[in-house]
Amino acid sequence: MPNADVLIEWATRYGPNILAALVILAIGVFVARWVGNALQSRLDKLDMEPPVRLLLVRVTRIVILLFALMAMLDKLGVQTAPLLAGIGVAGVGIGLALQGVLSNVMAGLSIIFTKPYRVGEHISLLGVHGDVSVIDIFSTTLIHPDHSRIVIPNRKVVGEILHNSGTIRQLHLTVGLSYQADITKALTAAQEVLAENPRVLKTPSPSVGISTLGDHAVVVAVEPWVKVADYGTVQGELNQAIVERFRAGHIELPCPRQEVRLLSTP
Repeated sequence: MPNADVLIEWATRYGPNILAALVILAIGVFVARWVGNALQSRLDKLDMEPPVRLLLVRVTRIVILLFALMAMLDKLGVQTAPLLAGIGVAGVGIGLALQGVLSNVMAGLSIIFTKPYRVGEHISLLGVHGDVSVIDIFSTTLIHPDHSRIVIPNRKVVGEILHNSGTIRQLHLTVGLSYQADITKALTAAQEVLAENPRVLKTPSPSVGISTLGDHAVVVAVEPWVKVADYGTVQGELNQAIVERFRAGHIELPCPRQEVRLLSTP
């Protein structure tokens, strides 16, 4: 059977090389996974941003796999120099077609290494704000106070004015007082409410004072500092506690009034 003879001759001539190439590829995959896991466990012990660790592990695995792939092709008798040249030409075309993706990658690397913000911090930019939950190569994900997710392409972040509140935020509460109310007593009551709330930070110290003298009320500004995670909860707690404390202390709240005069005509 000539076909069987051809197959036997083909297997005898090329079989060992194919088998060796597959072994090289399998070893490369195993080494890439083992080195990546070892590097991951090593980097977890260092004070390093999660995206940086993820990037280093991925790059290490890719480099090892590329070396294994080149060794496999060389074992199969494939000329790697023309292949590399072809990959370079193809890379130029792919780069032009994926300019947006590549710009996101470069912007992501810039964010990861310059660290304008970190996971857990509250930032505001491009008309949106939220807590940073994920910093990836392509995008940054924020968690909005309503628990929705905001995904921002990294190229939109770089070059924009960014407001980073860090891990704490300042509440801006206002409460109106009647002009007949005891202002000193009201300020003391507001300070006591802040001191009794365990979520209010002692440092920086909260600010309590008169902000505006309105037409119908003396406006008191209450501005404590809280952790980012407590921002929404503390706002409601303080508003309720201040109202209850003012009522218990008989501190008069404003009641807008209008004076109407009737003029008699002859």
